[in-house]
Amino acid sequence: MTTIAADQPSVATALAGLPRVVDLLAARAEEHDRDATFPYQGIEAVHEAGLLTLTVAQRYGGAGGTLADTVRVLAQLGRGDASVAVVTAFTLLQHAEQARVANWPPAGYRRLLTESRRGPALVNTLRAEPGSQSGEPPATVARRDGDGWLLSGRKAYCAGAEALAWMAVTARTDEPVPRVGTFLVRGESEGIEIDPTWDQLGLRASASHDVVLDAVRVPVELALGLTGPKSGASSTVAPVSGAVPPGELTRAWHDLALSAVAVGVARSAQDWLVRFLKQRTPANLTEPLGSLPRYRCALGEIEAQLIGAEELVGGLAPRVDRADPEAVARTGPAHLLATRAAVSAVQQAVSLTGNPGLSRRHPLERYLRDVLSSRVHFAPDEAILDRAGRAALERGTRA
Repeated sequence: MTTIAADQPSVATALAGLPRVVDLLAARAEEHDRDATFPYQGIEAVHEAGLLTLTVAQRYGGAGGTLADTVRVLAQLGRGDASVAVVTAFTLLQHAEQARVANWPPAGYRRLLTESRRGPALVNTLRAEPGSQSGEPPATVARRDGDGWLLSGRKAYCAGAEALAWMAVTARTDEPVPRVGTFLVRGESEGIEIDPTWDQLGLRASASHDVVLDAVRVPVELALGLTGPKSGASSTVAPVSGAVPPGELTRAWHDLALSAVAVGVARSAQDWLVRFLKQRTPANLTEPLGSLPRYRCALGEIEAQLIGAEELVGGLAPRVDRADPEAVARTGPAHLLATRAAVSAVQQAVSLTGNPGLSRRHPLERYLRDVLSSRVHFAPDEAILDRAGRAALERGTRA
């Protein structure tokens, strides 16, 4: 059995340390945003609190955190530093998928867990490619070479790129009948170059750069998901999700985890707005803005939107943990609604505050940039709505 030390923090212990971590992240978020520098100290704080390995399964000696635990953590981390929260999310998603499906080979996952004991071991799945369209096979190519594979290609929007310990890279083989799989690549492998392309409006500290692979060697046992006699892929444990396909559960976790980050950012924006309304007294008034019904109603509108988003994400998460097919099917529209609510809430906060809300002296404009940029890690709205529309038509046909 692949295990880590039994003294890993429990879910309760990790959650107890969350407020301190959030304060540490918030203290340096502006600096990392301004300089677009990766928040190594913030990631270290998340790791030391046991939050970076929260979703490692109990059978591996981990805390066994659920999706409900994960969205709670990520919403709070989003309050502190959205970039740290996003990078943390992808590592948590990797451990959670291993807990459900055990697709990593035992030796490879054991190595990851050992590294996680020594310090932060970030992991991310690298799927996106420049100019790629949904449904297309990856342009990244794996060529068989002796007892391994050689990977060549370019991946885009790779959150945490410069600090990843492992990369799960999707690629197609160069065989006459190409196969698509996931190749586990060490971040320090020869042939990997980080192209610093990430210069976005927000999430500036997430280091979501391009990763260029030039004949990167991957042992045959670290090629996952390839089928057929030439695969050399390790066997996987049958999914424990019952009737829900493993890929759908993976998507559901992603939808709700990243939605939680966006809602957390919006809550920080609201917190700042509340302080502003309590303290701001224009020259033509004798009471702060918060005493005016117009501002209270506007703040109430923001509160209502965020309550709805939190209840939606928080309500679906435990149902996804139970592999409820109906809940899993609803996470796409849920993330769309939650992120729309988060974006709207922050935009309203900026509108209410006027010039101060757009000043670099205050964090509100950063919250707006971060919540807008979070959309890069989601499927396009059209794809989500089309899928939801198809599902509604199918239900109507069966009725």
